Amino acid sequence: MPQYRDIGDYILPNRARFTLTDTNRGDRRNLKIIDATASLASRTLQSGMMAGMTSPARPWFRLSLHDQDLAEYGPVRVWLDTVTKRMASFFLRSNLYNRLPTVYGDIGNFATAAMFLEEDFDNIMHGYVFPVGSYMIANDEKLRVRVFAREYRMTVRQIIRKFGRLSSEGSSKPDWSNISLQVQQAWERGDYETTFDIMHIVKPNENRDDSKLASKFKKFSSIYYEKGTPEADEKFLSEKGYSYFPVLAPRWEVTGEDSYGTSCPGMTILGYVKSLQTMQKRKAQAIEKMVNPPMTGPTALKGKRASILPGDITYVDQQNGQQGFRPAHEVDPKIEALLLDIQDHRQIIRRAYYEDLFLMIAESSDTQKTAREIEERHEEKLLALGPVLEQVNQDLLDPLIDLGFNFGLEQGEFPPPPMEIQGQPLKVEYISVMAQAQKLVGISNIERFTSFVVNLAATSGVTEVVDKIDLDQTIDVYGERLGVDSELIRSDESVAGIRETRLKQRQAEQTMAGITQAADAAQKLSKTDLEKDNLMKRLVKA
Repeated sequence: MPQYRDIGDYILPNRARFTLTDTNRGDRRNLKIIDATASLASRTLQSGMMAGMTSPARPWFRLSLHDQDLAEYGPVRVWLDTVTKRMASFFLRSNLYNRLPTVYGDIGNFATAAMFLEEDFDNIMHGYVFPVGSYMIANDEKLRVRVFAREYRMTVRQIIRKFGRLSSEGSSKPDWSNISLQVQQAWERGDYETTFDIMHIVKPNENRDDSKLASKFKKFSSIYYEKGTPEADEKFLSEKGYSYFPVLAPRWEVTGEDSYGTSCPGMTILGYVKSLQTMQKRKAQAIEKMVNPPMTGPTALKGKRASILPGDITYVDQQNGQQGFRPAHEVDPKIEALLLDIQDHRQIIRRAYYEDLFLMIAESSDTQKTAREIEERHEEKLLALGPVLEQVNQDLLDPLIDLGFNFGLEQGEFPPPPMEIQGQPLKVEYISVMAQAQKLVGISNIERFTSFVVNLAATSGVTEVVDKIDLDQTIDVYGERLGVDSELIRSDESVAGIRETRLKQRQAEQTMAGITQAADAAQKLSKTDLEKDNLMKRLVKA
């Protein structure tokens, strides 16, 4: 927690929240920040990860199957493309793309983030991102985050609207039996904005019973209760369940059995950020002493007006040949060395946040060009980011796609799947700029290999060596790594049909050519003069 506080104080002062009273604070919180290099670099990382991994302006995922041949089958491919596009559509309608940048900022600075994602019947899904310090998480036996708890405040109006229920007897009077007497009395007094402390816990359900239809018997339980009220131990504001874990808790890097992230750019450069603030403060003090130095003067000036304001005059007699009113000491702070050290700290901070890489991604609109430039200019950074991106995929994007698919399926957003894939598990392929750039790190090997084979065939004259390459599969793999839209690449069945049609056309043309040639020969034979001495006459006589 102290490390989180320092990161909040020196990098993201408005993001962390450690007490309930931090809500709606209007005071200035960035008092410890003099040089905002880390805050600006953090913003670039946040924007770059958003643009590079989950940009709403370009496709960043597509659904497929583990059986590649089945995935390329016409009706199956059409269904997969349709579902992918509809998921992208309701992702855009929801508030997801407003929440993800905050998630990326949290994992980049605090190594941990938490987003609650639930079904919404207006926009399919709705997300809430919680401030660092306001929640707790824990792992299950597979080291997956499966316990979430947070304490927060709600107004009386919010409690009544969220947890108030209609009477089970069908009367118009609401049923507030699950709400504490204090909240009910505050509502009756009109104190709608009075706040109460609420506890929310999501955890594996010990009372799970798949044979029962009630929500509270599902795989995960979700409990809300008022904290500090006499009824807190006796009743819940809400008790329901989920068949899925609704909290996405991505971590930048995890060590061992830890539940929280253990390393990230914000943690790595915290010492440099603190040092940079000190150096900027010392630089300002040195400059202040140069331009506004402490002064000395003769005792005759005591009690008299003395000024160092521009254009003002202070009358002082010379004493012993020296000016009587002058700086107490000459300051030579060696600003150049200090500036070099400051610049060095800034560069280290920017490198830790991968600022040049993410700045390129955030500023470019051409997916293919950006991916190629990233691969060529920042290959070593991509390799360093590889484990981080895999961790984000596992903790954030994979469950996000799973939840989105389940929400869309339950609300009838998708057409019925073809019979061929009934019971088949789906596979998610990421085709964002970052994902493509990672794939392009190895695509040059394909280009070098195919060029080598073609050159070998040309120089040796043995063209049969090209048969060693499965050209169709090479095209499929190359297109997949480039993130080419699957609609632009024909399926294996379609290609086989085209080739079969072409073969039949060639066979028909050859047959027709043979018939024409035979007819010409017959016509020539019919015009042969048997009276003359020629080969035909001799054959006839024979």
